[in-house]
Amino acid sequence: MSEAMQSEEQTPYRSGFVAVVGRPNVGKSTLINALIGTQIAIASSRPETTRKAIRGIMTSEHAQLVLVDTPGIHRPRTLLGQRLNDVVDESLSDVDEIAFLLPADQEIGPGDKRILSRLRSEFAKKEDDGKFTWKVPLIAIVTKIDELNRSELVDKLIAINEFADFTDIVPVSALEHDNLEEVKSVLIQHMPEGPQMYPAEQISEEGAEDTIAELIRGAFLEELDDELPHSLAVVVDDIEYPQDDSEKAQVMVSIYVERDSQKPIIIGHKAEHLVRVKKKLRTAVNRIVGHKAHLDLHVKVAKGWQSDPKKLERLGF
Repeated sequence: MSEAMQSEEQTPYRSGFVAVVGRPNVGKSTLINALIGTQIAIASSRPETTRKAIRGIMTSEHAQLVLVDTPGIHRPRTLLGQRLNDVVDESLSDVDEIAFLLPADQEIGPGDKRILSRLRSEFAKKEDDGKFTWKVPLIAIVTKIDELNRSELVDKLIAINEFADFTDIVPVSALEHDNLEEVKSVLIQHMPEGPQMYPAEQISEEGAEDTIAELIRGAFLEELDDELPHSLAVVVDDIEYPQDDSEKAQVMVSIYVERDSQKPIIIGHKAEHLVRVKKKLRTAVNRIVGHKAHLDLHVKVAKGWQSDPKKLERLGF
């Protein structure tokens, strides 16, 4: 038997769940999208963009990793904030590995310490010498390394090494695709052996409606930047597929804000924001629906929805 065939047989298949954690706006969604090679999670320059634990699926020849994009762990100010923290608890409850993202261009701060302490309470045992033994591998992924020069990066890696007992530390720039293969390799290497859980071509657990709703919300976050209220929720009410291939599928979408005064911000002068978002997402939505599609966007008011349990439920939280 040739050496190549022998090593092929000896390479075990590894699979499992990776919780991608970090404080808001450290690049969790950008990293997941880069690892999978397409947009699964919405990436925005605004903090607290992610609201669901989106599962992206990365399959290679010898491994399958299910990446759970947790909403940024933060102190809740509303019922929505509390629900987001509950989503984090749920997505952490059954993982095989944790990827803790720390941005290279920022100091380790109280938010990082709070996350570390939460992870320790769930996944580590304190030994007599004060050190922690982790039940699952804890990988530090140092993001945004393109912001630093070499000696600054070395200092940063030393500080992160002292911050916690990490199983491994990997620097990366997901935006520049710098060292991305090394991140994949380290995540796979620390994953337990296990079977393939999803078909190789499947890249997300999200349904078409949820994926489109998240893309629309992400597009508005980018389009409106600072003007946009955080109280924006998007629900895809229905996707109507045509009988005839020459016609378009109709994607019915409700965009919710909390106050009447916020509606014109979303719509824009002569509906310019709605038009631009539709144009920007046309190709992505066609691909998700598997057919040429028309986005039918309606802006509605759900007063105080972030703190109303019934409205939160209706909006999928």
